[in-house]
Amino acid sequence: KFVREAAQRFGTQCIVVAIDAKRADVGGHWQVFTHGGRNATGLDAVEWAQRMAGYGAGEILLTSMDQDGRQNGYDLALTAAVSESLTIPVIASGGVGSMKDIEQLAEMNLFGVIVGKAIYEGRVTLAELKHFN
Repeated sequence: KFVREAAQRFGTQCIVVAIDAKRADVGGHWQVFTHGGRNATGLDAVEWAQRMAGYGAGEILLTSMDQDGRQNGYDLALTAAVSESLTIPVIASGGVGSMKDIEQLAEMNLFGVIVGKAIYEGRVTLAELKHFN
């Protein structure tokens, strides 16, 4: 209800829905979590992203809780599943440790990536990001 009302009032371009997801099983399903990945909701992450887009979200900020902070790459399967199921922009988050990780996302339909810790620790530089096409 909140997303729908906010999108109607402010426009979809102002509404970003953040989704924290963890792998639910080996069959390629991910579950939405809240409270920093502590509380399972029982909601399928791909279906939830689609529902939020239907309610008027203009972007999805997708974080893989399985990969977040590990710096060994994004969850490519999760990111692809969500981004391919939507027509709105998706921002990938959780797991980047090198430019190679970012390059692996280049072919996906993404609006952006969150780099975070990799910059602070010098694994990725702003100069590298600036020159990445």
